[in-house]
Amino acid sequence: MKMFVVFVILLHVSQHVLALLVEVNEGETSVLLPCQHSDFIPEDLTVMWTRSDLHPKSVHLRREEGDDVTGQNQRYSGRTSMRPDALDKLDFSLTLRKPQLTDSGSYTCSISNGREEMRLKDIQLKVKDQQVEVKFVGGSESVILPCKTTPSLPEDTRVEWTHSDREPVMVHVYSNRSDDLTNQDDLYCGRTKMNKDLLRTGDLSLTLKYPTERDSGGYICTIYRDKDILRQKVVLQVKVYKVEVDSGVESVLLPCKARVWLPKDAIVEWKDKYNRKAYVYHNGSNQPEETHPDFKARTKMRKNLLKLGDFSLTLKYPTITNTYTCTIYDRGGKILKKKEVEMTVRVPQVEVDSGVESVQLSCKTSSKFDLPDDATIEWTNMYNTKVHVYQNGSDQPEEQHKIYRERTEMNKDLLKTGEFSLTLKYPTDGNTGIYTCTVYSRERNILLKKKVELRVRDCVVEVEEGGKHVQLPFKTTGNLPEDATVEWKYCEHEYRKVHMYENDSDQPGKQDEVYRGRTSMNEDPLNTGDLSLTLKHPTDEDSGRYRCEVKHGCQILRTKMLFLKGRVQVQDQTGDIRNRSSSIDPTPLMADQSV
Repeated sequence: MKMFVVFVILLHVSQHVLALLVEVNEGETSVLLPCQHSDFIPEDLTVMWTRSDLHPKSVHLRREEGDDVTGQNQRYSGRTSMRPDALDKLDFSLTLRKPQLTDSGSYTCSISNGREEMRLKDIQLKVKDQQVEVKFVGGSESVILPCKTTPSLPEDTRVEWTHSDREPVMVHVYSNRSDDLTNQDDLYCGRTKMNKDLLRTGDLSLTLKYPTERDSGGYICTIYRDKDILRQKVVLQVKVYKVEVDSGVESVLLPCKARVWLPKDAIVEWKDKYNRKAYVYHNGSNQPEETHPDFKARTKMRKNLLKLGDFSLTLKYPTITNTYTCTIYDRGGKILKKKEVEMTVRVPQVEVDSGVESVQLSCKTSSKFDLPDDATIEWTNMYNTKVHVYQNGSDQPEEQHKIYRERTEMNKDLLKTGEFSLTLKYPTDGNTGIYTCTVYSRERNILLKKKVELRVRDCVVEVEEGGKHVQLPFKTTGNLPEDATVEWKYCEHEYRKVHMYENDSDQPGKQDEVYRGRTSMNEDPLNTGDLSLTLKHPTDEDSGRYRCEVKHGCQILRTKMLFLKGRVQVQDQTGDIRNRSSSIDPTPLMADQSV
């Protein structure tokens, strides 16, 4: 027993003098206070973590039957844990979650058998409130993540750089006086380096080559010096070089320049974010066979680019927002330079109300633009459906989708004027989306490309609950075909028929029973063009979308979408329903591609 007491006293003095220092930044997920034991342990073992400057001093207690937090200081409640097999593995290390500035202090790891206590480890925890922020704007070859400590470090010092935003990712390791990249994540392969003679200088900064936006986030520099564990946090914010253009411009320049000498057999490769090759330069010339079809005849680079060091890419007819990466390799595949360019294409928007007679989608080019007489102009929608085709000097209605027939027109002499705008008649909510105007040569090379976004707003009608009636307005041009049909439908429940006008009269037998005796239209609607519907005794159950369609055979001549709401004053006007409250989602319906 006396020998045990003496051992405890000597151990206490030794560990107190050589207390291990652990540093961590406030805001980190957790910090580990290490405590391992390799000697004999008594029966009925209890592990105690304490902090003598607090009352109560207990930070965490582990008995053989499990954790005991009855006497735990409340400032650590729910924030401490030990590994489940701690007593079996003799690893009594403590995990402290969400370290705070007030957690800084001296912690003691001890074991006891209920009669005597053995002090195993003293830990000096330092929670720091600072972190270094590094901002990087695309264009440079590399960025430095700073990490410095006292010079003249011991030869067995180990340095670990990890990316800490999600699961820790190993970025770089320095151990045994050299780099150890065995466990380095593939994302950082060939892209990291540390200073020479870092043990003498104490400069443990990391150089990260070719940084991209996905490299942004928090990095931890962990220094294992003697028995101390020091940590520094660096937050990297990478801003990609950005280029903005308007849809319809003839070309855009994506910059990429290098100031370093490059070998004659260097490979230059431009890819978009979908990993499609936009341009490949190798063996002194372009390699069109490696270029993705979407970029053929649309990209080019300067001559003698290796001598000039200018690898900028000219992209013709940009249409979609995309991110492009310029990568230069040597013959062995080693990256010599890498740069990202984010290109934003601004698409003009056109907004109209449902039920208007027509809308124009603009597409123009300068008068200086020389177009061949055999050029083809195609308008397509977001589903790549042909909306209008002009070829061989005239419109080609047989090539357009049937839902657009007799609803589109373009100007005459458009190849001479450079005016390729499209007029779309009777736009509906189903026509909402992005439209593309493309001008092709006879060989189907793109001469011009522009996008326009069309938004067709629903008409909103509001009615007070208990009102005698409400009118769903729809007025258009008159003199519609006498044998056309007018059909009002409720769109919330499998398109219930609200009202049918056919053969010059209403057809109550064809409407849903819910609406029988409650609807009416003005006389002679096809001749006057007033297709408005009066709904009697509206209730909350009538709230929702209504669609009116005028059909002639299988062809839709006119259509309009309305949204009916209850419990407020009547408003016969068109508005953006997204800014109004309703229990029914007023998001426009998707286009129906079949009639």
